[in-house]
Amino acid sequence: MIVRKAAKPAWDGGQVLTNPRAEGQEDDLRSLAQRHDADRLKLALQGARVAAFDWLMASDAIIWDGAREILNLHPDAERLKQGHAFRNWMSPEGRQRLTELIEMRGPGDNSFELEFEVASALGPVWFFMRGVRIAGHTGETERLCGVLRARTEEKREIQRLEYLATRDELTGHLNRNALRAELAQAIDAARAQNLHCAFLVASIDRVKMINDTYGFDAADEVIVAVGERIARALRASDVVGRIAGNKLGVILTNCSEREIALVADRLRGVTREQVIETHAGKVSATISVGAVRLPSGAASSQEAMLRAEEALERARSSGRDGFAVYAKSPQLETARLRLMAIADEVVAALEDKRLVFAYQPIVEARTRKPVHYECLLRMTRPDGTIASAGQFVPAAEQLGLVRLVDRHALEMTVAALHAHSDLVLAVNVSGTTSGDPSWLHSFIQYVQNNHTVARRIIVELTETAALHHFEENARFVSQLREMGCRVAIDDFGAGYTSFRNLQMLRVDMVKIDGAYVRDLSTSPENQIFVRTLVDLAKNFDLKTVAEWVGSAEDAQMLESFGVDYFQGFHFGEPQLKPDWMA
Repeated sequence: MIVRKAAKPAWDGGQVLTNPRAEGQEDDLRSLAQRHDADRLKLALQGARVAAFDWLMASDAIIWDGAREILNLHPDAERLKQGHAFRNWMSPEGRQRLTELIEMRGPGDNSFELEFEVASALGPVWFFMRGVRIAGHTGETERLCGVLRARTEEKREIQRLEYLATRDELTGHLNRNALRAELAQAIDAARAQNLHCAFLVASIDRVKMINDTYGFDAADEVIVAVGERIARALRASDVVGRIAGNKLGVILTNCSEREIALVADRLRGVTREQVIETHAGKVSATISVGAVRLPSGAASSQEAMLRAEEALERARSSGRDGFAVYAKSPQLETARLRLMAIADEVVAALEDKRLVFAYQPIVEARTRKPVHYECLLRMTRPDGTIASAGQFVPAAEQLGLVRLVDRHALEMTVAALHAHSDLVLAVNVSGTTSGDPSWLHSFIQYVQNNHTVARRIIVELTETAALHHFEENARFVSQLREMGCRVAIDDFGAGYTSFRNLQMLRVDMVKIDGAYVRDLSTSPENQIFVRTLVDLAKNFDLKTVAEWVGSAEDAQMLESFGVDYFQGFHFGEPQLKPDWMA
């Protein structure tokens, strides 16, 4: 509740001379004007779904105007014209705050704001009350005057958005960010109470085989079913969430080292004991589990997730349905420290604006002239050396920093396009970011005032990322294309995505994996593969880009296959400051 001093209106005084006849006419006009004002007020209140009230403390009567819909929420609406009934209608918390307002003492008029909840047959409803407390001569509350507005729809929308911000869209469990926040709290609580907790990462085995055999929809059903089985097998105090893809995270509160192993066995058991019914048929599934004991095994939530992943890799190394607990080793510790150092370096580079682009031309096969440029991320170090994306982006992905990197890349792309009106740029987006609604929201904000920017952006997704999160990426691609962007699949051929899936994604072009293009003229096998890809792409009306073109011979052969564009050192190396920036 907020209470503030209200400003008093200023009145002008003076002597008024009256004429009886004129005065009568004025009374009639005044009465008519008052009726019109009352009608307009009534319509305005109805339209705004607002009720006006005047609560007289002496009689405990409430005079309402425009409250029919609001009062009808009460089984005996007439009773709400009495103050005590209105108070009893409110939730205990709201009732207490209103009582405190009424029991205030002090001279003058004070404005107030009050939000409260009411129980109804349709579920909880919320109201917002705003008005003025009018004090009597002795300082006690004499009247409350103001308006009452329904806030149920607004409140429920806020709750829905808060829910979506913390929940995984597919499973309904916590998403990665919310799970990490819960994990941080669990570690702090365990440390403060001198207890132990644990973090487990459960990975569904052979997901690629399930995708290939039954389809992406069936794989999603398996992920949902496994998540439900894990949730049912946990205590009420434990927490489950989806980390990414086929991985689920579990926080075990107040548990011993022996209990960690018992829980892991239970989770693996409930997963494998029964087949999962999907629309494509029955699917058997197993999980591998990696765990870390906390806080002894990790000091932070980020470190805990990393070490549970390390344990998971050990569990997987022994085959399906494995389990391992994190144990320190010199090799793993060195790798971990290296990863953390890279993460710190990325964060510092973001803060200091040291993440930059190197631009590599993509040329038209027919003319050999640049038609657009790919933005290749680079990190300039304080000592002046340059790190390629491969040296820091994988660490950023593993530690959850890639969204920040991709957002910075988006800002740089849009800035370059604003500065050069005839420029077309291709920018890479990670698989993690393609499933992030906040990145798309930021993109929309950046381009909504300049639609030409969107038409000059080509968003590149790797084939493996597109395949792994197919449904999310299909929606992502559709939204980008609606705004005018083009979309390309990078490294095509590495993941053996079917052209049928590409057709469902509705991308504009494919970039043939450079491993099949490099030294093409001396590899008959690669020639057959590339020619087949190009022919299929043409059948699906997709443009093709050949990467890593290193010689005139390879370019000539690719042109004869029907490739539309070339990219490689033969046509230009990535440059931090190409000629067109001068």
